[in-house]
Amino acid sequence: MSQIAPLNKPELKSNLNFQVTVFVVVRVVITTTFRMIYPFLSIFARGMGVDLRTFSYAVTTRSLMGLISPFFASVADSRGRKTGMLIGMIIYTLAISFVVILPTFPAFFIALSLASIGYLIFIPSMQAYLGDRVPYEKRGRVLGITEFAWSLSAIIGIPVVGFIIAQNGWLAPFPLILLLGALSFLLLAWMLPKDTAPKQGETGFLKNLGKVFSYPPAIAALAMAALYTAANETVTLVYGVWVEQTFALSIASLAATALAIGISEFGGEVLVTLFTDKIGKRRAIMIGIIGNCLAALALPLFGHWMVGAMFSLFLFYLTFEFTLVSGIPLMTEILPSARATMMAAHMALIALGRSIGDLLAPSLYTQTVVPGISANALAAIGLNLLALFCLFWVKLPHTEVQQEKMD
Repeated sequence: MSQIAPLNKPELKSNLNFQVTVFVVVRVVITTTFRMIYPFLSIFARGMGVDLRTFSYAVTTRSLMGLISPFFASVADSRGRKTGMLIGMIIYTLAISFVVILPTFPAFFIALSLASIGYLIFIPSMQAYLGDRVPYEKRGRVLGITEFAWSLSAIIGIPVVGFIIAQNGWLAPFPLILLLGALSFLLLAWMLPKDTAPKQGETGFLKNLGKVFSYPPAIAALAMAALYTAANETVTLVYGVWVEQTFALSIASLAATALAIGISEFGGEVLVTLFTDKIGKRRAIMIGIIGNCLAALALPLFGHWMVGAMFSLFLFYLTFEFTLVSGIPLMTEILPSARATMMAAHMALIALGRSIGDLLAPSLYTQTVVPGISANALAAIGLNLLALFCLFWVKLPHTEVQQEKMD
């Protein structure tokens, strides 16, 4: 796929700003669909007449979709960024329509898996699109802004969904989500420029995958992402249980804790837009990982009193979000010739990291040698240090090193 020149002319700047705004809005819609499952899990399960264990199979299957995302998202390397985004939105919207038309658990199970595939095609295609158009030295700010959607879905999207469910039942959000998905597809189809025609013999997805998984800097970067995500998940899976047991919190208080985490994630994303390009992507990731280690250490040290626990959690999620989002622009430049496939592989390894953390967290928390959150915090520190080691093996093309010395 031919390289697209950055949009650096004054008359095109507003166009790019508009596109980024649209991407944020579309991502809020999609991300809310995924995040709303967790706080309202029991409500959805009761509405479909299944127990929590059965319902969890749908969530687990959705997570496993991330491991095969490079196979789907490679279409954006071989057929174009716009094509990738539109295919992703079509699959996502059709998936939601299944629940609206047939509100049963089997339909929901299929819909959640298909919606995940659509999401995993759309996001890497969008990131590759911006990677094509935004100069590397400014890419942290732009991609950081698109990541606002993650925290905004918790701050705005989840409360709206909760209100709708409270008024009209568990199915009520889905028709609205379906409408917003269809409108998003139409808006993207109108807004995005036409893809350039693929060259004869354009590299296929198997070759693109081969490029990613045979290139040592790419492998190191993906391992790093998996490790710091696993570190985060070892705490994330059990923090609710920990604070509830330690401080006897009510359901409302736990919801407030989740909102506070959303705000901390937003803070991490804001810091990326302000500082990551200025200090360099590699340095930003390094600072984020070290900061996350210190925050993890603070959990057992200051977690015996409520304010200390909440402040430590706030710092833990702020530093993780800063690390994760700072890593996205770095990932876009490691292998430009297979940019969408690389970004899809990045999402796949994040999913793998979450799976590793989910496996480790319960065993760490319930063991008796190191009580409470301490074992989870120590494991998070160890995984983060391994991620920091991987960072030193991440290299960018020589032409880009001159643009940003730290990278």
